[in-house]
Amino acid sequence: MSDTGYQLVIGDKNYSSWSLRPWLLMRMFKIPFEEINVDIIRPGTRKRILEHSPSGRVPVLISGGLTIWDTLAIIEYLAESHTGLAIWPNEREARAMARSVSAEMHSGFENLRNEMPMDMAGSKPVEEVSKGVAHDVTRIVDVWRMCRTDFGERGPFLFGKFCAADAIFAPVTSRFRTYGVDLAAHGDDGACATYCDMMLSLPEIEGWMQAGRQEISERGIAY
Repeated sequence: MSDTGYQLVIGDKNYSSWSLRPWLLMRMFKIPFEEINVDIIRPGTRKRILEHSPSGRVPVLISGGLTIWDTLAIIEYLAESHTGLAIWPNEREARAMARSVSAEMHSGFENLRNEMPMDMAGSKPVEEVSKGVAHDVTRIVDVWRMCRTDFGERGPFLFGKFCAADAIFAPVTSRFRTYGVDLAAHGDDGACATYCDMMLSLPEIEGWMQAGRQEISERGIAY
């Protein structure tokens, strides 16, 4: 158990995009936690997750006797529990926009999710994306460009300094690399590609990817 009493239940690091989000957030803000990893590839996944979560899904944050099983709910709980940390931007307008784009990512972009699932160790470039994926990618480029233009003057992240919105979009940066998505073909002037490269070069992300590759090797997953 960590000093704060948090336990974070996550799935396979190579594949579980939702698990990456709170994990990265807690690492970046140096919130200590005990990591509980559940193999979501093998049969019996739901039974294993139900040992920790009533929803049968990951991620799950356990704090004392409280179990929180939705990513945004986990983020909000952490923000309320650590008010000295700028988990959401401090400025009212930036905070409202960060919540808006995070909620959009949380509930939308189904085509991107379905056709380009997270596979961080993979390299599966596509020659042409579907119309649905093209629409999603163009929208994400628009969102990132707006965030960087309007609120990103204080640093390289969407709102300058790292915040929850970056954690929410982190798996998307890996999808773009895995599937070789040409962001310039969707309206990027180079700023979004730079943002992707920066996110994927974070030591925390690199450590997550290395652990994911190790899991693949240890579990004998065909690749």
